[in-house]
Amino acid sequence: MRNQTIEISGAYIESAFSSVGSKESEGPLSKYFDAHYSDDLLGQKTWEEAESCMIKNTLSGALTSCKKTSEDLDAIFAGDLLNQCMASSFGLKSFDIPLFGLYGACSTFVEGICLGAMCVGAGYAKSVGAITSSHFCSSQKQYRFPLEYGEVRTPTSQWTVTGSGCVIISQKETDIQISKVTVGKIVDLGVTDANNMGAAMAPSCADTLLSHFKSTNTDCDDYDCIVTGDLAYVGTDILLELMKKEGYDIRKKHLDCGSMIFDKDAQKVDAGGSGCGCIASVFSGYFYKMMKKKKLGKILLIGTGALMSPSSVLLGEPICGISHAAEIELSR
Repeated sequence: MRNQTIEISGAYIESAFSSVGSKESEGPLSKYFDAHYSDDLLGQKTWEEAESCMIKNTLSGALTSCKKTSEDLDAIFAGDLLNQCMASSFGLKSFDIPLFGLYGACSTFVEGICLGAMCVGAGYAKSVGAITSSHFCSSQKQYRFPLEYGEVRTPTSQWTVTGSGCVIISQKETDIQISKVTVGKIVDLGVTDANNMGAAMAPSCADTLLSHFKSTNTDCDDYDCIVTGDLAYVGTDILLELMKKEGYDIRKKHLDCGSMIFDKDAQKVDAGGSGCGCIASVFSGYFYKMMKKKKLGKILLIGTGALMSPSSVLLGEPICGISHAAEIELSR
């Protein structure tokens, strides 16, 4: 491990699977997602049960894609936005797979990829899964107000993605490998507005990106694209400005999943998408397929998280940011 960065060998992505809800299915990336749900309840009685069902179906899809069963996985790294990772624990319990429950807010998917790749690369496991989910309605219910309240949204508010994504990481050599990971630090610049998560996450993203560049002796020209999770429109502008001050112009290489998943003009999503399911579904649906087609050779995937809870917001505590990065590239 060099500073925050760990070099990995022998960790490959064997399959990926993405699931999205109705609004995401109407967005510009619709054709890349593997499963679409027109009913955001997924036939369940509650939003929480719907999210659990979605993450369950997503893991099943990822396993089927690489012709594996739950017995072939040594562990799974999973998380969501609900208290005590409720969606993951209830949704995945029937698989009987050793579970690492994770919470890094919207950085959790890449956190899972980092830990899974380290585990496989070090030889502790042959195959693992990394999976996350989020649901607009369950998140609104927990973090903000129930839908029935009719909350007035601010221009900096982000729309929690109803979606899930899973990757199967294996020692079996495939076209796509995870070669390096950079573990993020908590960055607190005193942002307290829960309706402006992009501003809270952007500084941590810049910190992790700068650390990765320094540790690996690279810059933006070494990647086909630098993909962030859910900075969306507001956070993206802040990240670009922060990186510019450090001497890096990443505008031509940067893409943000929260800015990509919805149509800014046609869909009313304010500042863009967010949630654990945002980067998970967009990577597993879009970027993974672009790499499989060899249209992208090397990307830096950065999960961005706003570390807050209903209690911390009520107490007036600042919203800290954390971002983890995984360098993913073609192996052949």
